[in-house]
Amino acid sequence: MTLCEVLAGLGQDRLNEVLRHISLGKLRTYQMFERIKLRFHVQKLNQEALRKIGPKLWARIQAGEEELAMEMSQAILVSHLDMIIAALDHLKVPHQEGFFEKDANIGSYLVDGWQDQMLAHLKDRYPEALIVYYINHLAHEVDENAPVYLPAGAR
Repeated sequence: MTLCEVLAGLGQDRLNEVLRHISLGKLRTYQMFERIKLRFHVQKLNQEALRKIGPKLWARIQAGEEELAMEMSQAILVSHLDMIIAALDHLKVPHQEGFFEKDANIGSYLVDGWQDQMLAHLKDRYPEALIVYYINHLAHEVDENAPVYLPAGAR
């Protein structure tokens, strides 16, 4: 499964919500601001643009624009390192400030039901769409053929 398929599997509403939670300050900190602005095809990158660009980005994701999906994923992830750290700590995955070794075998930490457990653990602190995105991103990192996870009742 590609990152486009992961993002498309979330649905347009969840993707739009996740976009609204991208931190422009974090993009600047990680020197990604200009790159994201170019990749998203916007003249001005601000919170209003992130709210309005959703439908266009959705169409590009559905068209399979994998480079867009990779850049978007990076923007989402760096914007929420605190959530990633909390998620990895909850799963007891060894990491360095939210980043794990490239060749780390984290699949062994993802026991049956880990997705529902992570959602339950984080849902009071973070938006559900963001947690669901990270669950799917993490599953994709471990197994590119992992099916898209959606919470019960949202499928």
